[in-house]
Amino acid sequence: MSQPQARPNPDPRRWSALALIALAQFMVIMDTSIIGVALPEMRTDLGFSQENLSWVFNAYVVAFGGLLLLGGRLSDLFGAKRVFAAGWAVLGAGSLAAGLAGQVWVELAGRAVQGVGAALIAPSALTLLMMLFGGNPKELTKAFALYGAAAPAGGTAGVFLGGLITEYASWPWVFYINIPVAILALVATPALMPDAPARRGGIDVLGAITVTAGLGTVVYAVVRAPETGWASAETLLVIAAGIALTALFLLLQDRRAEPLMPLRILRTPGLAGANLAQLLMAGAWIPMWFFLNLYLQQVLGLGAFASGSALLPMTVAIMVMMIVLAPRLIARFGPAPLVVTGLAALAGGMLWLSFVRSDGNYWVDVLPASLLAATGMALAFIPSLGTAISSARPEEGGLASGIVNTSYQIGSALGLAAMTAVAAAHGAREVGDPAALTDGFSAAFLGAAAIAAAGALISAVTLRKPTTTAPASGTATTPVDRPSDSLPTT
Repeated sequence: MSQPQARPNPDPRRWSALALIALAQFMVIMDTSIIGVALPEMRTDLGFSQENLSWVFNAYVVAFGGLLLLGGRLSDLFGAKRVFAAGWAVLGAGSLAAGLAGQVWVELAGRAVQGVGAALIAPSALTLLMMLFGGNPKELTKAFALYGAAAPAGGTAGVFLGGLITEYASWPWVFYINIPVAILALVATPALMPDAPARRGGIDVLGAITVTAGLGTVVYAVVRAPETGWASAETLLVIAAGIALTALFLLLQDRRAEPLMPLRILRTPGLAGANLAQLLMAGAWIPMWFFLNLYLQQVLGLGAFASGSALLPMTVAIMVMMIVLAPRLIARFGPAPLVVTGLAALAGGMLWLSFVRSDGNYWVDVLPASLLAATGMALAFIPSLGTAISSARPEEGGLASGIVNTSYQIGSALGLAAMTAVAAAHGAREVGDPAALTDGFSAAFLGAAAIAAAGALISAVTLRKPTTTAPASGTATTPVDRPSDSLPTT
């Protein structure tokens, strides 16, 4: 997705438009987490098995992550404003289907449609942001900080809202909440968002199909592995099929005249490392809140609202640190040290959570460790996201954003699938047995800690500030030359 040209004059509606763009980012990420507290009731009402319950999450993120690059391409071809509005319509329709579902397959289909809508909204929202603020670096800094903070804030706020809605309404309302927001967005978009002319070009439909199918196939194999056996023919064949589909996607991207993802962009200094950081960060963070919700309800016996409220301190901590603390630390130390430190802190929080007890309590077993994990997430998220975007050439900023969003969603899906398998193998199938459940959840937390620790080590190597020669007097150093210095700060 190419970066749009800046408008010559500031749009007087730009701050109102930014509010809608930030709301869009908040909502599409919130939809990954708002179902967490509702999962136990959904399992009972719809008949999910404990290990297959993760597909309520995975159906969304596989469609979301797999189709983000296609969403960016459609935004380029048909105009970001049109695709943004279409995404809200699709998200609203999927939310209605998911809320009305009375069977497992209907629920998963609704969640997948929600993911399709999110894949249209997210890249077009960033394109619109760049159209509105791209001509003013100072304003772009503020806009980017608010946009960046909306994602983790939406993810953690969803936990609290999910508990509130599940406790005082019912689980279908975690989906219905999207419908009035979608209607509001559809009404406001024509008045607030700038127009962009449609462009000529092709759509790599086969590329979109292969990358989505490859991701979904691998996730399916990992989720099923505890039941079928990791070394079984079924598991190995399905994983091989997923890898083959992913390899086919990469081959297509190398040979297509207009690919979804030109492979040359991955050679951009800093971009690959930042994407790995986002992938591994999501692979640790998403399993944490998923199993923490289950621990609070299925082991500690908290209700849906109490469970969501118990995780509210994480939401507050992330919002404060993302908006206030992280930009100042980036300005002082640069993004790379913060990514490494943040992932290390996230690993420490996960390791701490792995010591949860079946007869534990919130104040000792959950709160301190969850705040440490939230601190790590807040420190690592914005600098890794900003590094991925700013490392690319200006005309490829939108494409870089699509890739990093895809990395985060792929990490979410694969991390949760893997940790679900780990938890199931260590006792998490035994619903009603607090000791067995705790053993399974503890194993999942330990696995998530290993993912975050790997992210910290890899980031320490891949995000090292490159050596640059001093520019000649009056010559500016470009973001590509100095990716670690190119982030916007407040």
